[in-house]
Amino acid sequence: MLSACGASAAGATADTSPASRFNPQQTFAPYAYPQPANAFRSASGMPGPLFWQNHADYSIKATLDPASRKLSGSEIITYTNHSPDALDVLWLQVEQNRYRKDARGAFSDSFPTEFTDGETIESVQVEDSAGKLQNATWVISDTRMQVRLPTTLKARDGQLRLHIRWSYTVPGEFGGRTDVNHSKNGDIFEMAQWYPRLCVYDDLRGWDTAPYLNSEFYLEYGDFDYSVTVPWDMIVTGSGELLNPADVLTATEQQRLEQARHSDTTVMIRMAEEVTQPSSRPKQNGTLTWHFRIQNSRDVAFGASKAYVWDAARINLPAGKTALAMSLYPVESAGDKAWSRATEYLKASTEYFSAQWFPYPWPVAVNEAGTAGGMEYPAITFDDKTASGSDLHALIAHEIGHSWFPMIVGSNERRDAWMDEGFNTFIDIYEADHFHNGEYAPKRDGEYAPGKGTPADQMTKVLTDTNAPPLLIGADMVSEKYRHPITYFKGAFGLQLLREQIIGPERFDPAFRRYIATWAYKHPSPSDFFRFMENETGEDLGWFWNAWYQHNWQLDLAVQKAVYTSGDFHKGLDVTVANLDQLVLPATLEVIYDDGSKQNVRVPWETWQQHRTYVVHVAGTSKVKSVTIDPEHVLPDRNRSNNVLMMK
Repeated sequence: MLSACGASAAGATADTSPASRFNPQQTFAPYAYPQPANAFRSASGMPGPLFWQNHADYSIKATLDPASRKLSGSEIITYTNHSPDALDVLWLQVEQNRYRKDARGAFSDSFPTEFTDGETIESVQVEDSAGKLQNATWVISDTRMQVRLPTTLKARDGQLRLHIRWSYTVPGEFGGRTDVNHSKNGDIFEMAQWYPRLCVYDDLRGWDTAPYLNSEFYLEYGDFDYSVTVPWDMIVTGSGELLNPADVLTATEQQRLEQARHSDTTVMIRMAEEVTQPSSRPKQNGTLTWHFRIQNSRDVAFGASKAYVWDAARINLPAGKTALAMSLYPVESAGDKAWSRATEYLKASTEYFSAQWFPYPWPVAVNEAGTAGGMEYPAITFDDKTASGSDLHALIAHEIGHSWFPMIVGSNERRDAWMDEGFNTFIDIYEADHFHNGEYAPKRDGEYAPGKGTPADQMTKVLTDTNAPPLLIGADMVSEKYRHPITYFKGAFGLQLLREQIIGPERFDPAFRRYIATWAYKHPSPSDFFRFMENETGEDLGWFWNAWYQHNWQLDLAVQKAVYTSGDFHKGLDVTVANLDQLVLPATLEVIYDDGSKQNVRVPWETWQQHRTYVVHVAGTSKVKSVTIDPEHVLPDRNRSNNVLMMK
């Protein structure tokens, strides 16, 4: 056997490997970022000197009639046009039209199987700067409404107020993300996508009017002041701070809430036995109006039911700040292995994400139990009322994790779902490790590595599926079969590769924190993220963006040969490693010696810029038992049969 220098040497040679598909010029070709750098979005991945973003404030008054399941309301939207463009129309989302039989989404998905009449728009008026109201013409197309303005809205800080009156019938459990569902003590209303909302007008494509087919949202930021009127016996919980507790809570409930604000253990606000007691409401007839406010938000949602058990605890945030964690659920969901721990899970995950990445910004964080399964909105999540144990913990952590992506960092979910689901699943991995000393760790669920084997070994099955879509594709183009494997799992695993293998936590974590802080309450594109991470970490990562996000390229590293240097084990070992497929990643080469000791050598990704094979010299003075590349199975290597070489 010959060494790299041609001298005879003791060693080992692996079986002949299959032909390589690796072409360095393809893998390392210059990467074309999806979005250009310009004065609006800089080459550093930061907002540019001319960056702008429009703003939408909402004042909403709504009434829920549970008997007819009708929600009716009026809203005033104060819309500020910071763009350099004058606007002659406004586009709004009217997503309740998703439940019409003729909705576009009804032809792209089997959900739902029942329908409503959709959104009824009763009037639209525009108020000018002088306070004068003018009727506006509107046209509805599926889940979008175009409002034709009587006077063009000026560029650069032009402002108007839009007055809209609307109503709709709340869908039943077929609503999916918004619904009314039954419990033994009364129906539970989970109210989302419940008011007409401004589409985003941005520098990337002007009006972003992708219809709501069932794949998430893209919304403008603003301040919300909203009131919901319900029968006296119903509890309402919603995004933001309850402004009138004295009007809608008993004196006892107010005292308990105040106690919870100072308690690290869960405090009952409304006990199970009180749910059916009229005395748990401040009055026993008529209606009550619940008034909420949240600032710097992109949306609001609320839940309403007379069946709620209610508990709460303090959230401890950085810099001595606090917020309130609350859970509301029917008595059937209570239990030490179920929703009685929900506030504990919510508190712990919010505290962890705040300390690790970015402080939670709102005064409350709410879990609401129903049949929406798991759906996130600012400061409130709708979670499965039947979940328990590790499933409930993972669900709550994931849904409140969406507070960071996309509620704080407002990426476009309808076009780049991996920027919220993938990012969120990524931070969940470490939260699972952290919670209660790893009570439910490691994270292994429908979102991340649900099968057998290490996450990396499971990821190879995703990458080798020729029908799997890439990450850089619109959310509505990803079928349900691939939604979790690609958007969640691959999206999260890519970030884990960046953090653990390519960059390292000591550079990745500060960069990721700064990315969140820089783009908080703004709309970053994929290119903004790519450029930002490169600039902050000092790495040229175009090869990775192309391979992992633009394509589903595969990895196949191999140990092809190992010989003692100059035939003398005292001089070390020369190991021939190869890259046989289109993806490259840094890897660990492990050498185990006859005496049981071992040595690791890091093979950087730059190794493959000019080579298909490379001889790695490993210093040592002992005989070698085996050589392995990626011994811990942290890389998605599709063919592990060529990863290990036993020495003769």
